[in-house]
Amino acid sequence: MDRSHSIWRIAPLLISLVGAGLAQQPTISSPPAEPVELVRKTVANEIKAAKEDGDRFMFRSTKTTAKGSVTKIYIETKKATAGMVVAHDGKPLTAEERKAELARIQRFLKNPEELEKKHRQEQQDAERTLRIVKALPDAFLYEYAGQETGSATRGKTGDPLVVLKFRPNPKYEPPSRVELVLTGMEGVVMLDARCHRLALIDGKLFKEVGFGWGILGHLDKGGHFLVQQQAINDKDWTISSMKLDITGKVLFVKSIVFSMTETFSDFKPVPKDITFAQAVDLLEKEETVFAENFSSSAVSDYGAR
Repeated sequence: MDRSHSIWRIAPLLISLVGAGLAQQPTISSPPAEPVELVRKTVANEIKAAKEDGDRFMFRSTKTTAKGSVTKIYIETKKATAGMVVAHDGKPLTAEERKAELARIQRFLKNPEELEKKHRQEQQDAERTLRIVKALPDAFLYEYAGQETGSATRGKTGDPLVVLKFRPNPKYEPPSRVELVLTGMEGVVMLDARCHRLALIDGKLFKEVGFGWGILGHLDKGGHFLVQQQAINDKDWTISSMKLDITGKVLFVKSIVFSMTETFSDFKPVPKDITFAQAVDLLEKEETVFAENFSSSAVSDYGAR
């Protein structure tokens, strides 16, 4: 899938009682002898999947920040990903908001250079993500820490996930500012050893990380990010959730405060050759359906009181 966020979802695994005993988790015959080799093989497979021109999907995203939540519907196309806001704080758009949103996405059809700019930006974002992924085998030292079982939003349901703790590799020299943040990070990764895919990355900055020798700015100690990935069919994996809490400063003056949670759901396949214009038409129809379903639900809820 050509999606910048598809390289990389947060509830603990619950063990259900079955009869008088516990349900058994699927197990891996033995811990990986060299965790870094498992990471290296998984990373190679993630990079391969990211570069393939695979299936395309329509899906829903809800991003929550201190200002509230925004729900969008996205459709992947070969040219770029088309997206449309369908709700603010769980409520459908007003007539005025809908008009403004339609005008925003129509500009990509009216101005080819705008669509090309969007395409380039998505490619740059994807490339930065890939650079981080490529660095994982060398940037950290890994330690086997057990296993969990894949769920609907983390990995592949029922598959065993290898849990590895990671900490910075003192011998690693980041090739650019993009990878520099890894030198101050520690945490946990979960890998599907059967599919060789990343199911989770949970990292925390244990120290302040400066960039540009500290002149351009820094990220504060305590910053945290969590990314979970799930299997949506037998071959396609995608991000199911992200959580970011980062603070810092740029040029000693401008503060960086970034705190958000984003979830992705309702993945549905679309034609692989769908055009951006066709995607926009479909988004308009989906927004109308979303508003109608919300209104019907509201009426039902009111009638049940």
